[in-house]
Amino acid sequence: MSTPYPFTAVVGQTDLRLALLLNAVSPAVGGVLVRGEKGTAKSTAVRALSALLPQVDVVPGCRFSCAPAAPDPDCPDGPHGAGPGGARPARMVELPVGASEDRLVGALDIERALAEGVKAFEPGLLADAHRGILYVDEVNLLHDHLIDLLLDAAAMGASYVEREGVSVRHAARFLLVGTMNPEEGELRPQLLDRFGLTVEVAASREPAQRVEVVRRRLSYEDDPAGFAARWSGDESEVRARVVAARALLPQVRLGDNALLQIAATCAGFEVDGMRADIVMARTATALAAWAGRTAVLKEDVRQAALLALPHRRRRNPFDAPGLDEDKLDEILDRFPDEEPEDDPDPEPDPGTDPEPGPDGGPENPQGPDDGGGGPDGGGAVPPQGGGPQDAQPPADPAEAPADSPEAPRQPSAQEDGGPEQAAVRAAEPFRTKMLSVPGLGEGAAGRRSRARTAHGRTTGAQRPRGQLTKLHLAATVHAAAPHQKARGRAGRGLVIRKDDLRQATREGREGNLVLFVVDASGSMAARQRMSAVKGAVLSLLLDAYQRRDKVGLVTFRGAAAQLALPPTSSVDAAAARLEKLPTGGRTPLGPGLLKAHEVLRIERLRDPSRRPLLVVVTDGRATSAGAVGGDPRELTARSARLLAADKVASVVVDCESGPVRLGLAGALAADLGGPAVTLDGLRADSLAGLVKDVRTAVTTPASHTTRRAA
Repeated sequence: MSTPYPFTAVVGQTDLRLALLLNAVSPAVGGVLVRGEKGTAKSTAVRALSALLPQVDVVPGCRFSCAPAAPDPDCPDGPHGAGPGGARPARMVELPVGASEDRLVGALDIERALAEGVKAFEPGLLADAHRGILYVDEVNLLHDHLIDLLLDAAAMGASYVEREGVSVRHAARFLLVGTMNPEEGELRPQLLDRFGLTVEVAASREPAQRVEVVRRRLSYEDDPAGFAARWSGDESEVRARVVAARALLPQVRLGDNALLQIAATCAGFEVDGMRADIVMARTATALAAWAGRTAVLKEDVRQAALLALPHRRRRNPFDAPGLDEDKLDEILDRFPDEEPEDDPDPEPDPGTDPEPGPDGGPENPQGPDDGGGGPDGGGAVPPQGGGPQDAQPPADPAEAPADSPEAPRQPSAQEDGGPEQAAVRAAEPFRTKMLSVPGLGEGAAGRRSRARTAHGRTTGAQRPRGQLTKLHLAATVHAAAPHQKARGRAGRGLVIRKDDLRQATREGREGNLVLFVVDASGSMAARQRMSAVKGAVLSLLLDAYQRRDKVGLVTFRGAAAQLALPPTSSVDAAAARLEKLPTGGRTPLGPGLLKAHEVLRIERLRDPSRRPLLVVVTDGRATSAGAVGGDPRELTARSARLLAADKVASVVVDCESGPVRLGLAGALAADLGGPAVTLDGLRADSLAGLVKDVRTAVTTPASHTTRRAA
């Protein structure tokens, strides 16, 4: 086993270390969600935490980590009698994103259960993580059915495995820690709320701190054991402090004044439910114990709010996370602090007065800095300087300076055929009706189109391919019944052989690739009109977030089309690009469709099971053929028919306005083989027939479909 990177050697990341240590002091806080860019030592810090946790007393031989003093009465390995217990280190169990349901909750031997009535159970990761840490890297990419199982276990503190009337239950209380890159998509609100605390991390822009990150990382790679030995003293100090804080925790007094501060803060920020109040109370108590105090102060409540509320006050996936600290101070200032009662002298918080560490760089005894050299890479602390070396690159290439290599080339006004107009804000989003891809897919689990999935309603049975996961009992009995006499059946039990077992086939929903092709030309440039268009696309993006789709954004204006956002699971990124979208110039509709065809072709190679849905937002005018040349309208028709030949499910959102309507968007929809719908018709309350139209577009003449949608 390789030597893990020491927790105390991580550079910077004060909030991340504090959040992890508070959970080590009080597991009831409820875990940590770490959000941040790639290469910021998120995984390194989390994996190093287990070395700081106290040992766990367990019943010898119990696969479910029962405590000797209070064993689980329903433990599958029980009942456990009185006797001495053993001790082992706390476990850090990692849940892979692609894990199966059986790997998470455990597997039941259905063949033995039916034939012998024996509960032969192989524990899963939830059993391994009991009384330890369950870590999910890239938690935002976890499949929905695994998220549902995690939610159930976290809520009940137990895991249930039920198969055809045979059930097994065992305790599953664990510290849930997840890391994620928000650029790859957001978490479902239900799972987001299950994390007690959340922390945003970023790489440091301070050269000195980045140098220290690299120095420690290289030192660790050269001699992992020697590097860990140099930090063993700091590790022991933090471990001892965790033990002391755990012992002090029951004595910490959470006074009425602190409770009023917590309640007023949660009410002031309009968080949903009562979990935020409870988590804040537990976090403030853990902060006081960590500081060596027996009374909760206003500073503890403030820090608890900064860790426990940012992910609970978001109203939709496009709201920026964070907390208004001025508003927080205003709320807390209404309540004077209580006088502490004979508290011991608080220990200084590690990291406040750094001293040189074993490697000669600044040391923070409390723990990791982001950087510290795990596989994730460099540290992250807020930039302190204001010089050029501290400038961060723009988040969006469109914001880069004109001479920056990241800046996309913008066509001139002459190339555009007209001046560029400033971006306008999107109108208020609204609820849309579901658009779906026709047929039956086999893509990643989601909530949009019909698909064969591991979960959903049972539609039939087949012989299992590999390990049996979902037994079809009736089909299994039907397969075994004719052979009972030949197998010498003598008693009441059914003689089952492996060849008799049948796997249930199920139908559920899949997530799709929703590719938006948005007209940003001069014909769309009226401010009210473009605001409505952006509002409609934003509404569809919100729908895509809720249905677990990937999204992409192609825009066209002037002389060419460009891929504004490659297909991603982050609808936040798509919404940000849409908000900054400028308008003006001619209308290269044909090149826009060709760009969409190219994007879909590449994505089909990367992820062949994920079916696309093309949403073209335009008034149908085509005034430029771009670099392709030729007649713009003929190029548009050929490009649309090319997409239709590839059986790409398409919808045209008709943005034409005014008393005189040319019907160009309807003609485009006919060439694409899909329906056309107006901006007003996109709303849920006026789009009753669109789902049917999209599903039947492959067999119904598009002109008829267009008339129905209109």
